[in-house]
Amino acid sequence: MIYSSRRSASTACVASTEQPQPVVTIDLDSVLELHPQVAVRPEPFGALAYHYGNRRLIFLKHPDVVRVVQRLAEHSDVAATLGACGITPDRHDSFLAALASLQKSEIVRERIVTC
Repeated sequence: MIYSSRRSASTACVASTEQPQPVVTIDLDSVLELHPQVAVRPEPFGALAYHYGNRRLIFLKHPDVVRVVQRLAEHSDVAATLGACGITPDRHDSFLAALASLQKSEIVRERIVTC
């Protein structure tokens, strides 16, 4: 028998039928809030966030992340929330990445700002 590392012709052009997910970008000027269908339950490690609409359960693994998520609606933007929660600028990038992931999971969402 001869074995080859080449792909067979039948699988060479396989493509996904799923729609690509939009790229979520969060910056310090983003205006976010906890999704109204999400409940946050404190735990020793941080908290559990459960979305009643999409039934996702997300682990918030640090108390600082929990504090930021719970206070998003109290402040004008993400930068103000991070500052109010005592998050130092050297940690902002990790919080922006966490918030982007939470927005993709629909735990947080963009807040509609009315004038």
